[in-house]
Amino acid sequence: MIYNFNVKEIDGNEASMKDYEGKVLLVVNTATGCGFTPQYEGLQKIYDKYSDKGFKKYFWGGKSVIFKEKPELLEVNKNIEDYENIIIGTPIWVGTYAPPFNTFFKENKIQGKNIALFACHGGGGATKFFNNIKKEIPNNKFIGEIDFFEPINNDKEEAMKKAVIWIKELIE
Repeated sequence: MIYNFNVKEIDGNEASMKDYEGKVLLVVNTATGCGFTPQYEGLQKIYDKYSDKGFKKYFWGGKSVIFKEKPELLEVNKNIEDYENIIIGTPIWVGTYAPPFNTFFKENKIQGKNIALFACHGGGGATKFFNNIKKEIPNNKFIGEIDFFEPINNDKEEAMKKAVIWIKELIE
């Protein structure tokens, strides 16, 4: 039940969802930094209309990035040490990678590998993401980078062709 959870508000203070028991809540999981947020306009209208009646809004996805949360990952029976080449891909949220990578990088020592990076974003490019991840996992050889601007909303076929060409270049 949602009332058993505590959440961090944007200012960093913790709030108990129990405080909202019996009230109407709208909880939205968002991908704030990747541009797939056409729902924001409608959500803002709802908030504007009802905020004076105690309406609160919580956006989980962006919060996880801002606070560098480390979510629990499912156990996978693979050893990163067994791989020489690693491709890391993620949507870009607030200029950086998705929160599960915080956990992954903490749990896995990635060194001496050939790393290729790809990212999807809603604007602003991927340079900050590429720089952030290279700082997070130094002592590797970065063999390729590619980014896709709103691949779902734009020409999917063109994005697929671009990805195939990039992969072929990596393996040749």
